[in-house]
Amino acid sequence: MMKKLDQDDMKRQNRSTVFQIIKQHQPISRAAIAKQTGMSPTTVSRIIAEFSDEGYVVDMEEQASAGRGRKSTLIRLREHSVLSVGVQIDREFGMLGIVDVQGNVMTSTSFAREPGEAAETTARRIGGKLTELVEGSGMDRCRLVGLGIGVPGIVNVEDGTVRLSVQLGWREVGLAGMITETTGLPVVVDNELKLKGLAEQLRGAAQGSSRTVLLGFGHGVGSALIRRGEIYRGATNSAGEIAHMMMNPQGMMCDCGNVGCLQTFITIPSLLSEARKMEPIDTFGELFEQWQSGKRWASFLLEQALVYMAMTVNNVVSMYNPDRVIVSGEMIDPYPEIYEALVDLCRTKYIWEPLRGTFSISRSDLARHGVLIGSGLVAQNVYFQLN
Repeated sequence: MMKKLDQDDMKRQNRSTVFQIIKQHQPISRAAIAKQTGMSPTTVSRIIAEFSDEGYVVDMEEQASAGRGRKSTLIRLREHSVLSVGVQIDREFGMLGIVDVQGNVMTSTSFAREPGEAAETTARRIGGKLTELVEGSGMDRCRLVGLGIGVPGIVNVEDGTVRLSVQLGWREVGLAGMITETTGLPVVVDNELKLKGLAEQLRGAAQGSSRTVLLGFGHGVGSALIRRGEIYRGATNSAGEIAHMMMNPQGMMCDCGNVGCLQTFITIPSLLSEARKMEPIDTFGELFEQWQSGKRWASFLLEQALVYMAMTVNNVVSMYNPDRVIVSGEMIDPYPEIYEALVDLCRTKYIWEPLRGTFSISRSDLARHGVLIGSGLVAQNVYFQLN
């Protein structure tokens, strides 16, 4: 009996190994899979045949082999063979989408949130929106293996609890259980920037990078470090929570109770609070327009914010020594002029001289769907298991 269990375990491990290699290196030949795994060509062919029967893989057009002889058929995963739900919850909106095994967002929807909206209300909204999304696409709900969700703040990934999210106004919220109750799916919860950073390395601007830092500038400020496809979390999953780095002990009071935190200088709420002392500004877009039109007070606010953003880039580069820095968020993604001004400051003034030229800086390739892709792929990694 023990021998049979050992053989079953080995078979499952071999199937999982082949599946991951196809996912990471597709399209790929059977011979290449055998070479990477050390399995016999017969074993690889048997596993591929099983995957084909189960609907996981398809053959592509034949490719000429390196030498003379037979052509090799390439294998790739069938895009819709494994599906998950990716969710992003932010201060004023929520978004969810169905993500395939390649990280493509097949369909998505969004909804408005009230700042400070209770977690229970948001969970019910997500349940309703997911039903609408599935029914509207005609998709079989049984194909969804799980749901991933990204939120701003500190998260206990083990049990899906949002320990603290200043932006959402949540503390010690058992979000995973709430979402499971409204959707019927197993749920994994993580910090949104960590998930977006992972998506950028797997599918976006950081592909090929061994050490990526993602910076988010918007209603909050934060960072994420991705090392060789793995999220660096720290002891309590709070690595990258740079919003409360003290930048000026004589600065403004922060909502965390300290003084002069980074977020008091460069987040949208703090900038709008200062802007309203001059004019009745409601949105960051209006502040941007005033800057573009040459208003002196708007120039002072945004140019000071850009200096602090450039200092932030320098600080994380000095700490982490990445080969890639990606900047994103509501202050960057829609405004290429702000991005270009930030890059110029980094290039000319604010990066420590020995580190200049050691990394590239770019905008997000995934922008709007980055968190959906990251959360959906993480849900697949956690909840999808081959028989």
